Amino acid sequence: MLYVVATPIGNLGDLSSRALDALRAAGTVAAEDTRHSGALLAHFGIRARLLSLHEHNEEARVSALVQRLAAGESVALVSDAGTPLVSDPGYRLVTAVRAAGFRVSPIPGPCAAIAALSVAGLPTDRFVFEGFLPARSAARRERLAGLADESRTIVFYESAHRIAASLVDMGAVLGVAREAVVARELTKLHEEVRDGTLEALAVWAADDENARRGEIVVVVRGAPEPERGGLDVQARRVLEVLLAELPVKQAARLAADITGEAKNALYEEALRLRPGT
Repeated sequence: MLYVVATPIGNLGDLSSRALDALRAAGTVAAEDTRHSGALLAHFGIRARLLSLHEHNEEARVSALVQRLAAGESVALVSDAGTPLVSDPGYRLVTAVRAAGFRVSPIPGPCAAIAALSVAGLPTDRFVFEGFLPARSAARRERLAGLADESRTIVFYESAHRIAASLVDMGAVLGVAREAVVARELTKLHEEVRDGTLEALAVWAADDENARRGEIVVVVRGAPEPERGGLDVQARRVLEVLLAELPVKQAARLAADITGEAKNALYEEALRLRPGT
């Protein structure tokens, strides 16, 4: 059997008893980073054969691991932290193991995306997971543009050294007034969950060095559903983008020219998005 084992994202107390049993039962543990996972196993007194399996060698490792299953050995798959395959390697292995007729059993547990959703205070009945955005700003904004009208809550992972720039890009594309939450170092000593508009969070990330440390999840409220008789989604989207760069009156006027919507309606919406202007 292939066990897909979730491991702690920070607090070692989150490793379940089922996960410990599976890791002890496995003849081989396929790990994203054998040094990292080796330290985890050693902490719990588990001696297992470790085999690296990461994005650069997964395809080459699959055959050998399937052969071990065929020989009657159980294999456990772990990532550096959290649930394997969620923005981590393992997809090719799971697909090959299932195709070969062997059972794949999940050992559920920590997942940073779900942990962040659970404390964000944003709608969770419908959400989408986008993983990591592109590293370069132009490509990042292009990806975000495809999500501008997404009405479900959106979950991103982001690296500490890119978080400030990513929040700026999110505000520019999704709208500076869009509500969001940055969850940092979840389950760890310096856990922090901060909410606000994308504009406010971008300022915080630029000013506070601690905001640019650790493992980070960003949860963003989805785009509002179009109101009957109100602005359509595209017009509101154009207005939000313009408001990121221009004063309210100028943004409303240009949005009216671009979309054909009434300038007065756009001006009222701009005041709602940027109160106190």
